[in-house]
Amino acid sequence: MSRAVLRVSLLLLAALGRAGAGSEQDQDQEHEHGGEDSPHPRQKGPGRSHWSYEDKDHWGMDYVNCDGTAQSPINIDTSKTIFSPQLRPIQLSGYSLPANEKLRLKNNGHTVFLDLPGSLAITGGYAQQYRAAQLHLHWGSQSGPGSEHTVNGHRFAAEIHVVHYNTKYASIQEAIKQPDGLAVLGAFLEVGPRENPYYQEILEHLYNIEREDEEVLVPGFNIAGLLPDNLKLYFHYNGSLTTPPCYQSVKWTVFNQTMMISNAQMSMLVTALKYDGSEPLQNNYRLAQDLHGRQVLASFQTTLPSTKPLPSDSDDSAAAGHSSFHPGDVLAVLFGVLFAATALAFLLYIYKHRSQNARLDSPTKSKVIYTAAATENTA
Repeated sequence: MSRAVLRVSLLLLAALGRAGAGSEQDQDQEHEHGGEDSPHPRQKGPGRSHWSYEDKDHWGMDYVNCDGTAQSPINIDTSKTIFSPQLRPIQLSGYSLPANEKLRLKNNGHTVFLDLPGSLAITGGYAQQYRAAQLHLHWGSQSGPGSEHTVNGHRFAAEIHVVHYNTKYASIQEAIKQPDGLAVLGAFLEVGPRENPYYQEILEHLYNIEREDEEVLVPGFNIAGLLPDNLKLYFHYNGSLTTPPCYQSVKWTVFNQTMMISNAQMSMLVTALKYDGSEPLQNNYRLAQDLHGRQVLASFQTTLPSTKPLPSDSDDSAAAGHSSFHPGDVLAVLFGVLFAATALAFLLYIYKHRSQNARLDSPTKSKVIYTAAATENTA
């Protein structure tokens, strides 16, 4: 009897071991084909689980990292960000691609993503160099915005993520699990008065990839045009992929300056794609995650209230990329007032002495020339 029980126990342990190995293998496959922040988002197939935004509150049940303490996105509270002068402007290399270089654009059922060649890189602003892998978008619906990150609780219409991996690793598959493995550049999208020609390079092809898993080759263009002109003003923090497997390997840069696309372009983004047959692909964003004590750095002063970044191309002041009236502006005003007061006092001084000299130069008095007294040696 005891041998029978022992045999059953051993069989159960073996079955559990195989199940655990299978689960780990699924995690590795998810890592290789990944979420939106990996190079080639995971495909749906027979007998394989497939996460969805409708079930995002339960991602942690299948992907343990999704319940971690360094998750993304976050709400950026500008009153609590820390100004860091060490944050240098982001510098990009190789972002302008010729039209004869074809890029793969795909609807993977979660987003639209564009494969990027390894010639694109972040060459400044980070301690290491990061090579581009892909970019993708997050959006809402016609009834509401859909950016992943928020600023002071404000959600923007959409958000672009350009994913890079650390060049000290052989591939993004190796880098994706390392603490310094990934660098993602994020920018907010808002609706403006004019069509954005750079985003049109992507949006005009969406109807060719309406159904899930459809893809199309698109001509190369200046990828830098999808990001703000001002790459000096940004927020920086350590976080994660915003989709399963939620690896906590991302050094995030979220630009302060927003990008503008037309109302027609935004409508195209939120209505053109479908998933799971005929369901509209909308509201593909994750809600803000707890900071758990993490610091959010800023490359500029944010101590005065700032509700949201300024648009990038609405007017000259917006082109500067400033989102609010910063302490540096206050100091400039104070110095201007002090300078004006000093100048006024100097002018009054000159006027007073000219009046005295005029009286001395009157016909009834001789002209007096004042000279400095000689220094008297008292030693």
